[in-house]
Amino acid sequence: MNRRDFLCSAGIVSASLALPKTSRLFAESVAPRRSWRAFELTTRVEVLTSSGTTRVWLPAALTGETPYQRTLENRFSAEGGTARMVEGKADALGIIAAEFPSGVRPVLTLTSRIATRDYEVDLSAPMKARQADSPGLRHFLRPTKLLPTDGIVKATSEEITRGAHTDVEKARAIYEWIVDNTFRDPKTRGCGIGDIRFMLETKDLGGKCADLNALYVGLARAAGLPARDVYGVRIAKSEFGYKSLGTTSGNVTKAQHCRAEVHLAAYGWVPVDPADVRKVALEEPPGDRPLRDEVVKKARVRLFGSWEMNWMAYNFAHDVFLPGSSGAPVGFFMYPEAETAEGRLNCLDPDNFKYEITSKEI
Repeated sequence: MNRRDFLCSAGIVSASLALPKTSRLFAESVAPRRSWRAFELTTRVEVLTSSGTTRVWLPAALTGETPYQRTLENRFSAEGGTARMVEGKADALGIIAAEFPSGVRPVLTLTSRIATRDYEVDLSAPMKARQADSPGLRHFLRPTKLLPTDGIVKATSEEITRGAHTDVEKARAIYEWIVDNTFRDPKTRGCGIGDIRFMLETKDLGGKCADLNALYVGLARAAGLPARDVYGVRIAKSEFGYKSLGTTSGNVTKAQHCRAEVHLAAYGWVPVDPADVRKVALEEPPGDRPLRDEVVKKARVRLFGSWEMNWMAYNFAHDVFLPGSSGAPVGFFMYPEAETAEGRLNCLDPDNFKYEITSKEI
């Protein structure tokens, strides 16, 4: 008998949530938006070629609250199958895990409602950082399969931070080194793999956000700075004027983007995004801008300590075990995943694995 398992995990919208319209300002003069905006994202996955029991996993919107995002609702349905939400609190991870019996067309739909606001940390004025428990911070110092903190990663981190005495100086030194020494490679599939030891050993420092920002996180952890990748997806165009850092329509199926945060004692979690500096350099019209270009220089300054929140966060997780899977853990969880009796499907293969993500402001 076919079953439909429908579960809603919802928060309460703050009474102070304000959504005013603002003028379209450009990167030279725009200030971060202080008010909250609300968005609705719908992800629909269909496995086109299934065999035996089929399992599908989707990343839910961030399950914890941050200064830049509040998740209001994760609502999902699996017609003819079952679905549940599995959480990993340490990484604010939510996994929508669905299972479909043989003979049922596997279709899973997830609707997430979130509120976001632009986030900026003024590093010239130390704040009283929110107290974080030591185990929580230690979690973001640990090595992972793709982010080792020993060997060449440790040696490179020590070389970069030589002469830096404070955590702010170390965090900035690593950021500037990433911008100066890496490049965005348009041939990289998806957002990249994030194998930082391979990048350093081969001296192949090209890639996309999951490579370049993972390199920042690994080097920061090796320097003793708690740091984390924040996996997510762009959901709206940039109101800071960067065409390359926003979406062009409500279809955001290919707009996945990984950011990074570093924890500094006097400020708490600080947003950074050296990968997007390199994206601006390569893609901001007319393209192929040098680092000395004024638009790139402004992005470089802005993206150490500031994020424009035309983007939704999923989680901070690495080495993610997919509930019920017979396959290996995934290095990070930013794309839909699926598995049939024949094994794990390639999430970038549209012939067997079809999905669409749409976004709208509400």
